[in-house]
Amino acid sequence: MRTRVRGWRWRRNPLRRRSDVVEAWTTVAVALLLFVAAPLLGAATAWWGYGQARAIVAEQRAERHHVRATVADRTPDTLSTGLLGGQHSYRATVHWKTADGTEKSTTARVPVDTRQGDTVDVWLDSGGKTVPPPSDGAEIWQHSATIGSFTAIGTALTVLLAHRGVRAVALRRRMAEWDRAWALTEPQWTHRRA
Repeated sequence: MRTRVRGWRWRRNPLRRRSDVVEAWTTVAVALLLFVAAPLLGAATAWWGYGQARAIVAEQRAERHHVRATVADRTPDTLSTGLLGGQHSYRATVHWKTADGTEKSTTARVPVDTRQGDTVDVWLDSGGKTVPPPSDGAEIWQHSATIGSFTAIGTALTVLLAHRGVRAVALRRRMAEWDRAWALTEPQWTHRRA
């Protein structure tokens, strides 16, 4: 029957080796890094990512403008289909009037259920080309949560990998220390001369 003695690496005893002490302190450090440092680093990275994403969205909103346009033609068979805001879309020619009354047109992605003559929202850049709408608050939060999660997970995996390496080195040293101790003790037990 096996009995487990808790905390034997912390108490002085003749069987404890220096590698046991190193391994015990490494376990404490790993626990602190996993349960304190990794979440804090993930939260800090998420906060940084949130600020970066908000800056990008503010820049997008500054250089993009929104117009209400009328769909001029609907040719989903000849033009490519894709996704627009999570729903299927196709390219169509749209027309709108500027503030000075000039009529403009361009090709933009519109939802599949749009018919000729329907009014759609179109986002344009400063050059008049169609662009996707600026990101919204949910996308910003999703971006920052993803960055924070991957940072925390990456930190935890790095810490666990380093801990595994330290344990392997500690085990090798422990076995070497035991071999040296046995080389001194074995002749006394077996009455052989080494």
